[in-house]
Amino acid sequence: MTNSHYRWVIVAAGGLLGCVAIGTMFSLPVFLRPIAEDTGWSVTGVSGAMTIGFLAMAFASMVWGSLSDRWGPRAIVLTGSVILAAALVLVSFSASLIQFQLLFGLIVGASAAAVFAPMMACVTGWFDTQRNLAVSLVSAGMGMAPMTMSPLAAWLVSTYNWRISFLVLAAIAAVVMIPVSFLVRRPPALEAMKAAGASGAAPAMSMTVKQAVRSPQFIILLLTNFLCCATHSGPIFHTVSYAISCGIPMIAAVSIYSVEGLAGLGGRVAFGIMGDRFGAKNILVIGLLAQAFGVLSYAFVSQLGAFYAVAVVVGFIYAGIMPLYAVLARENFPLPMMGTIIGGTAMAANLGMATGPLTGGLIYDNFGSYVWLYVGSWGIGIGAFLISMTFRPFAKPQGKMVAA
Repeated sequence: MTNSHYRWVIVAAGGLLGCVAIGTMFSLPVFLRPIAEDTGWSVTGVSGAMTIGFLAMAFASMVWGSLSDRWGPRAIVLTGSVILAAALVLVSFSASLIQFQLLFGLIVGASAAAVFAPMMACVTGWFDTQRNLAVSLVSAGMGMAPMTMSPLAAWLVSTYNWRISFLVLAAIAAVVMIPVSFLVRRPPALEAMKAAGASGAAPAMSMTVKQAVRSPQFIILLLTNFLCCATHSGPIFHTVSYAISCGIPMIAAVSIYSVEGLAGLGGRVAFGIMGDRFGAKNILVIGLLAQAFGVLSYAFVSQLGAFYAVAVVVGFIYAGIMPLYAVLARENFPLPMMGTIIGGTAMAANLGMATGPLTGGLIYDNFGSYVWLYVGSWGIGIGAFLISMTFRPFAKPQGKMVAA
């Protein structure tokens, strides 16, 4: 099979690995009440495992990304897959809340992070054309998680108990992720560099990792990604609760989240195509501005139809812009350090996501309304837009070296 064809196998593998890994992580909301009712642990305590998970994903992302630069993406996603399956087995035997929080939050969260940065870095290295679309398709596979793994988890926990359900998820992770990990290969350009290095003829990189992580370009990517995710994190987590507070029934309110997720699948593909045509930075800047006003729109709706309309717009935009950070990283930094760079942006994204649940809860508890959550999210979104406009690619001679 030629490299031009095999690169799409890499895309499919990344999407499938991400769907299962992220899906097991984001299945926790389905288990909240069953676990609390069975064990007597508080819903808040069980939910705390998700916050720990976000933090674990944040700090593990750069570690896994850096290791993938050194050992290759296959070794990292395979290791993460094995640890994830084993951790889910251990979660099913949790005897205390703190044990559950550590096993699910730290271990499941950290092992799930072993997929995103290494696979995004891998995919960007396989594509010189259609790079935005390829990265967006991998992201779309990850975006399928709430529509596949979460319903599966809901069926399992309604048919069996939560402990057996976690054992089944562990089996699925092992059966699907471990074999698929063996399909992952280094990009041909990196293989060539590795072969040249073995013969003592490896070309010098245009910058060191230390220079890269201290560069204004990297810092701007981190800040923008953090603020971008802080913008949509609160609305994602609290819009269902907000809809219920507006008098919308629970089942209908939950469907708003599903509509947002479905719109996101289209957004990932559409933004990928637009990024290839008009440039990743241009589409990112426009998307960030649109996202700010999209989340603000929630403050002005109270009926189910209006919630659906805003959910389509917000889901389409925020899901579409997220893969563009990986493309910008690939366009500006040397390929051999791509795991480290994308791992850093993923760390910033997860830290941004960790702000939403807590901030939204504090705002509602203090003001009795979610309006200020959406106003605050709008302000953060404008900040992300303004910072993104300051991003400047590296000088042309360096860019040529990087693109090699």
